[in-house]
Amino acid sequence: MQKVNFWNGNKSSARQSYETALLQACLNQTEQECGAVDVQVDNTDYPNADDEANIFTRDADILVTVAGNVKFNDKQKLVIPQALTKGLLGYRLLLVRDESLASFAQLKKIQQLQSLSIGIPQTWADANLFRHNQFKVIERGSLDDLFLLLKNGTFDYVALGVNEIEDVFTHRVASIGGISIEPSLMLYYPFPLVFYVTPNKPNLANRLEKGLNEIMANGQFEALFTHHHGDVAQRLNLRNREIFTLSNPVLPTNMSHFSGALLD
Repeated sequence: MQKVNFWNGNKSSARQSYETALLQACLNQTEQECGAVDVQVDNTDYPNADDEANIFTRDADILVTVAGNVKFNDKQKLVIPQALTKGLLGYRLLLVRDESLASFAQLKKIQQLQSLSIGIPQTWADANLFRHNQFKVIERGSLDDLFLLLKNGTFDYVALGVNEIEDVFTHRVASIGGISIEPSLMLYYPFPLVFYVTPNKPNLANRLEKGLNEIMANGQFEALFTHHHGDVAQRLNLRNREIFTLSNPVLPTNMSHFSGALLD
C-alpha cells in the first residue's frame, strides 16, 4: 500500500480535522483507479519559518497552506489551484479585551481599525498582508503567546478565521479570562487554502487534483464542508456584521480573481 505523509501542523485543531478529512476523501475517490493509500498525518508545529518552508525535505508529501504563501516562494512544489474551504480563512473575526468591546462597537471605518494594533504570530503568512493594507502589525511569538500578549495590552486585537476562532477561543483563550470574540465587526480578504505537493511526486499531485475535482462534482465536498462548517455564518452572525475588505497582494495570477463564497 502506498504511504502518503501529510504535514498538518502550525494550525488549529479545527483546521487539522477538516483538512485531514478532505485529503482522505480526495484519495478515497481515486482508490479504485490508483490504489489504496495509507495517510500518515504529522501535526508537528514548526514555529521557525525556515523549518516550515523546507517541509518537503522532512519527507512530507502534502500540506495545505494559503495560495501564494511567501515562505515557499523559492521552493519547488506542485500547487493545486483549487480553493479548499470557500475562502473561509479570509473571513476574520476579532478577539479583543473585554474592556475594549464598547469602543470596538463604535468602529465604522477601516481607518479606525488601522489606527489600532493587530497582533500576529511570527511567521504567519498574513502579517505582510496586513502591512500592505496599512495596518499596524505587531508580530510576536506563537499562537499560544498571542493571547497573553493581548491580555497584557501589547496590542489591541487579534484576527482569526471564522473556521477556527471558536475552537481556538474554547481551548486556548477562555481560561485566560478577560477576552471576548468581538460581536459586530468582520474583516475579509481573499485567502484561499490550497494543496501543495512535493515536486518529487507529480503522479500524487495529479491524483489529488482529479479526486478533488470529482468530489466537488459529486457532492462529497459540499457534504464535508457542511459537516464541518455548515452553520458558521448563522452561528457567528456573519451577515449582520460591519465588513472591512482588504486586498491580498500575493495571490497567484491563476487565482487572482478568487473571491470567498461563504456568504453566497
